[in-house]
Amino acid sequence: MFYPMLPEKQHLIFATMEISALTRSVVKGNHAVISPDGYINSTVPGWTHCTVNVIISEAMGAKLCQNLITLQATGKLSGRTAATQIFFYVVEGSCSVTVADETRELQKGHFVYVPVQHAYQVESREENTRLLGFHKVYEPLDGYGVPAYRFGDAANIEGPAYLGDPALRLQVLLPDDLSFDMAVNIFTYDPGGNLPLVETHIMEHGLLYLQGQGIYMLDHQWYPVKKGDSIWMAPFCQQWFTAMGKEPAVYIYYKNVNRFPIQP
Repeated sequence: MFYPMLPEKQHLIFATMEISALTRSVVKGNHAVISPDGYINSTVPGWTHCTVNVIISEAMGAKLCQNLITLQATGKLSGRTAATQIFFYVVEGSCSVTVADETRELQKGHFVYVPVQHAYQVESREENTRLLGFHKVYEPLDGYGVPAYRFGDAANIEGPAYLGDPALRLQVLLPDDLSFDMAVNIFTYDPGGNLPLVETHIMEHGLLYLQGQGIYMLDHQWYPVKKGDSIWMAPFCQQWFTAMGKEPAVYIYYKNVNRFPIQP
């Protein structure tokens, strides 16, 4: 004989059931929003005692690679760049970085740019040190040499108002120099601050939210985003953002710059 389940019993079952098929991540042909709930670890030769999450890569149609690396206390990244340059930013923790026989101690907010044909080594100084990495194949430019390696601290870089709006502040981490074919910036929005226009441009973006939350419009689709989320934007993906909540929204982002848009 069939006995129907009482409504209060049904409610109890659905309230305790875990649904694993839910995520805020979205991957489209010209943009992606990647939240941490779907991370799967990758292995990179020479990078040990760490977890590597490949957030953006050529496999999705991008021309950059964006990684998030979480190091154990004994974590170490060793390698040598070939055709690809690397930009590392310390999201959390601390580490020692050696490039071209120079060693620096890096803390949260510090960064290092490693040009092509350079050896590098990163050694964690504490458990769960987290690095963001942007990787891009370098495009030489006649009359300009390859940029030199570069250490820096975002806290020492000014953040002037963006397009005259004091609610928006932009820090430019790499020099405005034609030898560079990539830029990395930090964008800060006060609560309620928003881009003054829907941007439509040739530059590709990869970004990571460092703080806060808001709403991002990508190709006329609207996405809630928050600290820990990453976004990929292909060239000409229309984009707009507004910050929400009680604290500023902050993200660090990559874009390609300073090269002719059609390869000769």
